[in-house]
Amino acid sequence: MTIAEVSKKFDLSQDTLRYYERIGLIPSVKRNKSGIREYTEEDCMWVNFIKCMRSAGLPIEVLIEYVTLVQQGDETIETRKEILIEQRKDLIARMEDMKKTLGRLDYKIVRYEQLIVEKEKTLRRPED
Repeated sequence: MTIAEVSKKFDLSQDTLRYYERIGLIPSVKRNKSGIREYTEEDCMWVNFIKCMRSAGLPIEVLIEYVTLVQQGDETIETRKEILIEQRKDLIARMEDMKKTLGRLDYKIVRYEQLIVEKEKTLRRPED
């Protein structure tokens, strides 16, 4: 696949894909004779993984460390697992914070709806 096709498939800009490759998040993508990137299915799996992890809030630095460890081989499996466990804990904590924020927003919305109903009652004309 070309960079344009991968960009469209994963809804990431071509600049983002180039950046991810430059900083080592995506292992080097092979190029054809003309120097055009040719993404393999494995490259696309990396793009999908990185996009998923970024949307979960994992920092670039953590992902670079993770990808570097993957490239070092099976002797890093335990370390990689620990990174994912730690990031999972962080994500759960952020989700709990978001749930609290959602509850506060819901409360405020209900209060505004109650105020609007009360205000509308005062605007009604008394029956003749």
